[in-house]
Amino acid sequence: MSWEGMNRRKFPRANFPCLVKLSFSSDLSDAFLTHTENISTGGLCVILKRGLDLQTRVDLEIDLMDGENHILCQGKVVWVVRRKATDVLKPIGYDMGIEYVNITEDEVKRVKRIVEYIVKNEQRVML
Repeated sequence: MSWEGMNRRKFPRANFPCLVKLSFSSDLSDAFLTHTENISTGGLCVILKRGLDLQTRVDLEIDLMDGENHILCQGKVVWVVRRKATDVLKPIGYDMGIEYVNITEDEVKRVKRIVEYIVKNEQRVML
């Protein structure tokens, strides 16, 4: 999938670097602590040192840094893009799009509040 295709998104995204613990098995040695590149009510983009296969199911623990409990849900990998070695600002690794699988309605509302707040304030800065 090209970046152009990914920019035609169903859900608005906010550049919000919240912390995410991601695991894909009951073995805790397979857990990764990372952060988001962006987040939406439909999913998030995380940065990992190694890529995962498409459709891989993962367990997510998302810290929205809003003073409330972490969001615990599952997700599935829907796209993976390897970063170019020539990108000076970002380390070599993988950007990975993860769609939420079983997030609660209340948790979606929390994410939506944050996304709307960030998008609104980014628009003010650009004016």
